Amino acid sequence: MGGLVSTPAFEHEPAFTTDDADTWHRVHPVSPLVRGWVAVAAIIFIFGRNSLESVFSQGWDGGKSLTGGPPALFIAAVVGAAVVIFGVAFFLSWRFTRYQVTDEHVHINSGIVFRQQRRARIDRVQAIDVVQPLVARAFGLAELKFEVADGGKSALKLSFLKIGEAKRLRAAILARAAGVVVNPEAPGEVQEAPETQVLALSPGRIIGAVFLGSTTIVALCVIVAAAVAVLWSGKPGILVGAVPLFIGIVAGYWKNITGDFNFRVAMSPDGVRLHYGLLETRSQTIPPGRVQAVGITQGPLWRIFGWYRVHVNVAGYGADASEHGSRTVLLPVGTLDEVMAVLGLVFPDPGVENPFEVFGAGLRGPADAHGFVHSPRSARWIDPLAWRRNAFRATETALLCRHGVIFRSLQVVPHERTQSLGLRQGPLMAALGLVDFELHSTAGPIRPLVHHMSLANGLQLFDEQAARAATARRIHRSEHWLAATATDLRIEEHERGN
Repeated sequence: MGGLVSTPAFEHEPAFTTDDADTWHRVHPVSPLVRGWVAVAAIIFIFGRNSLESVFSQGWDGGKSLTGGPPALFIAAVVGAAVVIFGVAFFLSWRFTRYQVTDEHVHINSGIVFRQQRRARIDRVQAIDVVQPLVARAFGLAELKFEVADGGKSALKLSFLKIGEAKRLRAAILARAAGVVVNPEAPGEVQEAPETQVLALSPGRIIGAVFLGSTTIVALCVIVAAAVAVLWSGKPGILVGAVPLFIGIVAGYWKNITGDFNFRVAMSPDGVRLHYGLLETRSQTIPPGRVQAVGITQGPLWRIFGWYRVHVNVAGYGADASEHGSRTVLLPVGTLDEVMAVLGLVFPDPGVENPFEVFGAGLRGPADAHGFVHSPRSARWIDPLAWRRNAFRATETALLCRHGVIFRSLQVVPHERTQSLGLRQGPLMAALGLVDFELHSTAGPIRPLVHHMSLANGLQLFDEQAARAATARRIHRSEHWLAATATDLRIEEHERGN
């Protein structure tokens, strides 16, 4: 079973030292092999398959194919030349790639013919991932990927570093982003922060959640459609057309299980750390205050076990299409207690005295319990099932948006993370005195929305939320979340010295 746990901090690695203006580094020499083996294997497969089949089935005579195709030696020469060309290209790519981490910026220079120089401000870093593909794990290497506040279009990657070096580099970037100096006498040295495990999900929970998820609903629909088609036509052969769909469904099950396998959540001074993956492992760090919105969802089959899924919007991740959404998942499956535990890591002040009751009402609903304001009765004409679930509730620190009947959803947006507001109304909604309220967040899986509010409530919420957002942004803590703590520590040391 998954559950809340607590483990001691791991032992410290050697400190990482940030660079001066003249110091540059290269990635690991094995990086070309780790990045290029797929291309080499594809070339060997494409060009060598037919020739190898000829050799094993018909044999060869002096390097000539007995089947009339191209000579086997010619095929081998082409494959060998392609391997050499790719090897040289990857080697030159490694040779011309350099990186540098100063107290203010991360610099990456790359490119052979077309040179590229990239620089990112450390105080704009939104999240950092340490990724280990299967081949990289065999060499003890990892890819360091970090995002800046640019909607997912400015991800910087260092492929590949020794795993210890990648962790120390992550610690250096996060420490500088936090505004903390660990040792005043050696400000360039940064020690990796310890972590405390908060919860871990068992393999059984992950597998059960996958087989009770939306993929299973799709599979059932395909099975029913195929059965109806066979009964209607009387031709079982048409089931062949459904084979690609079932292959896709099986691949979906495999991707979800391996992606969320061994999922663990930990807390450290530099943020929330997520560890997950079976074949490709990922260690993801989200610094405090970088989460723009939180979405909690529940499908119909999960309701039996009281399971929920938690997504986040993080500036820099964007819609996360390249990673199939895994990087925006804060908790793939969890009970209400586990949801509240991880929610407290990224949203420590819910703004109410009874958060379990308020958020429970937001997840389970319906009606107006614990201060939620739902749609008026006129909304029954266009939303007969969900009109009493569509609701909102403003706390002192966040806005809660609730909607959905079959697939339930609760969206939480801190007031200071409000980007802009909007009201939307079509002709039918205007006739019924209804309006949709939109709260614009950064790009991501969560689009905060309150459906079918009364016009009066919509206008009131628009004005009040605009005022709450403006006030929260003025008093919001600095992006250097540990700077004050470091200053306090130096003052305490000075006082003890006196």
